[in-house]
Amino acid sequence: MTRNKEEFVPTPSQTVGPFFHLGLTKGELRRQMAGANARGEHIRLMIRVIDADGAAVPDAMIEIWQADASGKYNHPEDPQDQTPDPAFCGFGRLPTDENGVAVFETVRPGGVPGIDGAVQAPHVSVHVFSRGILRHLSTRIYFAGDPANVDDAILRLVPALRRSTLIASPCAREACTWKIDCRLGGEEETVFFDC
Repeated sequence: MTRNKEEFVPTPSQTVGPFFHLGLTKGELRRQMAGANARGEHIRLMIRVIDADGAAVPDAMIEIWQADASGKYNHPEDPQDQTPDPAFCGFGRLPTDENGVAVFETVRPGGVPGIDGAVQAPHVSVHVFSRGILRHLSTRIYFAGDPANVDDAILRLVPALRRSTLIASPCAREACTWKIDCRLGGEEETVFFDC
């Protein structure tokens, strides 16, 4: 039996998921990146994931990667001649809660050398996994008021009017807490990078 073309109605494409919370076990999550003896300024980094309409995304997963307080990555490919802080793990992974928030216990990172040898401003690399996104999104978080932001080569690639989407600000209500919104779309969409 054949059907007329008019009988076939296109349907919206679908992605598998949301599955990020279901696929993770507690052993795979890492909120606490800095031990009690970790060097540097201990901070809480609060990342809120929201969609283009400003609604919370309660089923996303956030992974972060950063250097320790002296600017050393705990990775064999970091060429710096220094030992990473043994009380600090540079990797974190958390699902967002019902308000779209993930909070990491970490340290404020130090500046790291860039490809050209110039020191980059202290930053945190971020990967966002979420429903409707077939490939993770990559971005960075910088810290408001850091004088090194002005000369950071990557931040300078971003148009001046969009840089604020990459800048975490101190939370007035909670000491040692930095917060940032990661907006997945819309007019104030976070700047994402191809990596």
